[in-house]
Amino acid sequence: MAGPTGGPLAGITVVALEQAVSAPMCTRTLADFGARVVKVENPVGGDFARHYDEVVHGQAAHFVWVNRGKESVALDLKSDAGVELLHRLLARADVLVSNLAPGATARLGLAPVDLAARYPDLIAVEIDGFGAGGPLSHKRAYDLLVQAESGVCAVTGTADAPAKPGPPVADVTTGLYAALSILAALHGRTQGTRHGGTLSVSLFDTMAEMMGYHLTYARHAGVDQKPLGMSSPAVAPYGAYPTADGHTVVLGTTNDREWQRLATDILRRPDLAAAERFRTNPGRVRHRAELDEAIGAWCARHDLADIQKTADDAGIGNSRYNRPSEVLDHPQLIERNRWRTIESPGGPIPSLLPPAVLEGYDPPMGPVPALGAHTDAVLTEFGCTPGELAQLRDTGVIGSVDEK
Repeated sequence: MAGPTGGPLAGITVVALEQAVSAPMCTRTLADFGARVVKVENPVGGDFARHYDEVVHGQAAHFVWVNRGKESVALDLKSDAGVELLHRLLARADVLVSNLAPGATARLGLAPVDLAARYPDLIAVEIDGFGAGGPLSHKRAYDLLVQAESGVCAVTGTADAPAKPGPPVADVTTGLYAALSILAALHGRTQGTRHGGTLSVSLFDTMAEMMGYHLTYARHAGVDQKPLGMSSPAVAPYGAYPTADGHTVVLGTTNDREWQRLATDILRRPDLAAAERFRTNPGRVRHRAELDEAIGAWCARHDLADIQKTADDAGIGNSRYNRPSEVLDHPQLIERNRWRTIESPGGPIPSLLPPAVLEGYDPPMGPVPALGAHTDAVLTEFGCTPGELAQLRDTGVIGSVDEK
């Protein structure tokens, strides 16, 4: 299989049985590093995330975000012929990534024991909701459900209004953990310390890991910390404060030295700097309300630009509270040329470069595929004749571009 050239994963082929965000984020990450990703979709509708909305020239924002640079092959995997075609792909693939419903891969004959016997060098990664062997293993798991189950919603928002974090953090972090695991397995295969094998990453286990601080605190303190909105239960002062010109500034401290600078150089309050109750972070956390009142009063008398300059001069971390629409043209993105234009079935769209910057490597930033756009080309590559393709299409085993 041919793929992008020049990247650190050039020559690696990934077959993806994926939907929504977690597995697509994993495989898009691999594609950003130069892997070839063949996304296998149902000919009827494809990845259901294609249809969440139509805001991007008739396409869904979730889908275009995590599916650039892939090839879409539309196969009916409920048919024997479709499964046989899938196995043709797997026979020449390096990695299989899936996040189908519980039990779906086993029903396709893709259980770990089946894959190990048939493709000993294949690295198979299954992303699931709760991991195997537990009382919740059978359940469907979506981002919000896992965030609620793992305690994330309980530490987000406020005590009287728990909230789901805006980004789908369970999906995204699980996808990135899966990509990291694949890189480790590929390295092991290259070094000869292992061949193929099955890996699994669950959304629940990933979010339990993300909750490490909160779980550690609850275990040893015996209490649940209250969520504090745009603040942190771990350190004080640290939060968001309205400014005189109608903005919101976020600032605070993470150690005792910073607190001394904030109190003396910014607030001009040597009495606060000298107070024993504020000397250490645990004391400042206990007296958070008093500090927030003093900082809030100071910020309310100053414009955002003045606050940020003063804080920068004092070496105190700070930022402006921005809405998504204000981040689109953020100077930190614009001046560093972080936006690129990629192709999509609906026309050219802006897309952010991946976060990792590798010296001498430009990510391929390939197009977002239409459903089934690469079916004929990929299957022809595997020896299907035009007549066979026509028959497969007539029987509904394969689909062409954007059949719905």
